[in-house]
Amino acid sequence: MKNPLRKIYRPVIGMMIVILIGCVGYRLIENYNWLEAIYMTAITISTIGFMEVKPLSEAGRVFTIFLIAGNFTVIAYFVSVLWGYLIDGEFKKDFQLYKMKKQIEELKNHVIICGFGRNGRAAAQMLLRNHVPFVVIEKDNDQFEESEMEIRFHLHSDATREEVLLEAGIKNAKALITTLPDDAANVFVVLSAKELNKNLLIISRATNDSSVRKLKHAGANNVIMPDKLGGVHMANLVLNPDVKEFLDWMQMEEKGHFLIKEIRCDKNFVLSELKLWEKTGASILGIKNSEKQFVLNPGPNYKIETGQLIILMGEEVQIEKAHELLQ
Repeated sequence: MKNPLRKIYRPVIGMMIVILIGCVGYRLIENYNWLEAIYMTAITISTIGFMEVKPLSEAGRVFTIFLIAGNFTVIAYFVSVLWGYLIDGEFKKDFQLYKMKKQIEELKNHVIICGFGRNGRAAAQMLLRNHVPFVVIEKDNDQFEESEMEIRFHLHSDATREEVLLEAGIKNAKALITTLPDDAANVFVVLSAKELNKNLLIISRATNDSSVRKLKHAGANNVIMPDKLGGVHMANLVLNPDVKEFLDWMQMEEKGHFLIKEIRCDKNFVLSELKLWEKTGASILGIKNSEKQFVLNPGPNYKIETGQLIILMGEEVQIEKAHELLQ
């Protein structure tokens, strides 16, 4: 991570070198002590023009001329760098980037999105709605400019590089979504991500059927094929148009913050005793049991055990109440 002040290091170092040369030069040429040498260097490079400590020899006068010329050169360079860096706004951009990267280092249980095309933006929109922190990695800066979303954490870089994934905080992330248009690049990202964080949940996009097996073998937990899903979506609109329209509306509805979420249960109880709907208004769609099998629309006598996942449907407030009840 580069310090935003790094670009003014050179002119500052140049000034220090001029001062050092002046002090050493006066001490060697004029046999001044260190205090006298520092004083002569200060009044020379500042062009104040106080009286000399001692009369200068010819060699001392020649050295003073070169010291003044060198000082003016360094000052001119310093002013040009400072003007271009501070006045033109470059420092502000670098400082904001530096601050953002420091904040990324502090993230925990966040999601990394590799690629910010249509699929990446859709994933980011869903995470935003659910208040899940995420970092976007995209090497094409135009993708950020085309998006109307305000992305708090983003890296303009190549997601296939391990150092970029580390910069995005992959060690502390809980999930990674890679939506790069090239299947080979997605495989490389999945391999790198799994090596850096073995507990990471990885969701990958695939274009070709042959890439699904490769991505899962590389470590992807789930592989999505957007083109195939689009065909299924259109077929469902023919077979069940109103049902499909309702499901799409439910996913995209923002006013009521309507959600479908999974909650891990920390208690043992019978559904009829819980009275979840009466107390929270949230509905149970299904349960994932200890054998990792789904039980859809469980009956009132169903026994829930600790560690099982309950899939709920409801508004954000209802889901929060249910979460408090199940924990």
